[in-house]
Amino acid sequence: MTKNLVLVVEDDSSVRNLITTTLKTNDYKYITAENGMSAIAAAATHNPDIILLDLGLPDIDGVQVIERVRTWSEMPIVVISARSEDNDKIAALDAGADDYITKPFSVAELLARLRVMRRRLNAVANPDRSAVFVNGNLRIDFSASCAYLGDSELHLTPIEFKLLCLLAKNVGKVLTHTYITQNVWGSSWDNDVASLRVYMATLRKKLENEQGAQEYIQTHVGIGYRMVKVD
Repeated sequence: MTKNLVLVVEDDSSVRNLITTTLKTNDYKYITAENGMSAIAAAATHNPDIILLDLGLPDIDGVQVIERVRTWSEMPIVVISARSEDNDKIAALDAGADDYITKPFSVAELLARLRVMRRRLNAVANPDRSAVFVNGNLRIDFSASCAYLGDSELHLTPIEFKLLCLLAKNVGKVLTHTYITQNVWGSSWDNDVASLRVYMATLRKKLENEQGAQEYIQTHVGIGYRMVKVD
């Protein structure tokens, strides 16, 4: 895979320099923006492959940037923020972010997240023509990257869909936190496990949003998760 164009949105010059130096050292092309409005303009003008986005911007909140970009593009957005509360992560993910890195972060972690985004871009460009998965009222069309509960399409973030597919391909098997984070994020950092809990909570909520809904995801406390085979 050829390296992609990355839009770095960060108002702190020291953090921005760390990120851009990392990108340059690893042969990524990049452009930068120091506030939300210029980020939106750069995303529209240059159509980057990936956005690395801080939330605490001087003009508008980063969540608003996500919402604006999502009106016209599904380009991967990785949030890099000092905000570590679950509510902040959920707000960004619900707005359409694909991943969330908490500051301070390591260069190795950043590069691992970028590799995951690049694999996603490559998968979109070269879709795997595999069968449709059915479990109770849940149906997943892997090639079309769509999931349905009954007749209704589930509106999932890219990470939620990847988690759902991983569980579906291992239905009935308990997957450990480490196994899941390695397959979804390419690493097993403490931040990954914390993010996994957030994603699984939002995914479960979407799968079980109706009274009396079937339980598809079972939590094994301290171990991981399992997709239950539903009759």
